[in-house]
Amino acid sequence: MDYSPINPWVIFFASILTSNMIFANFLGMCSFISVSGEYKTASGLGKAVTMVLAITSGVNWLIYHYIILPLDIVYLRNIVFIMVIAALVQILELFLDRYAPDLHAKLGIFLPLITVNCAILGATLFMVIRNYSFLQAILFGLGSGLGWWLAIVMLAAIREKIAKAKMPPGLQGPAITFIITGIMAMAFIGFSGIFQVQ
Repeated sequence: MDYSPINPWVIFFASILTSNMIFANFLGMCSFISVSGEYKTASGLGKAVTMVLAITSGVNWLIYHYIILPLDIVYLRNIVFIMVIAALVQILELFLDRYAPDLHAKLGIFLPLITVNCAILGATLFMVIRNYSFLQAILFGLGSGLGWWLAIVMLAAIREKIAKAKMPPGLQGPAITFIITGIMAMAFIGFSGIFQVQ
């Protein structure tokens, strides 16, 4: 399918709501489940993922179209994309360590694991497969990050509330988290008549 005629803003809103990385594509679930126990930490990780997704989408688009395709080294694209993602995550980690040490300490191991967050590589590969323009790629990356952030802060807010409630032992921990995630995914299906990019 040719995605070039699609308005970039449709792609942006679709990537937040109907084509959400978590609820539609199930990408980035490991950190989504693990870091969603506390709202503040989840929001910090969501912001970091959003920033990395937005920047890597643009940088990888430029590298793909101006280096990989002209040199005919498409077979190396995944390695190059991962190297770009790893470099940007390392820069982000240094920035957070310097300017937000509390958030850096709370995110712990999950901050460097953004490098292997499949949502980030997935967004880059979707961008290539769908042959997005530069603006479409930037807005897709930004929207995917915002959608991921929205999903994790919603789950974190709900988990903080239910942590104080009495629950049957069988529903405590991961069980209720998966149930909540499933209900949230069904709620996001309600937006499917508005924007859809597959």
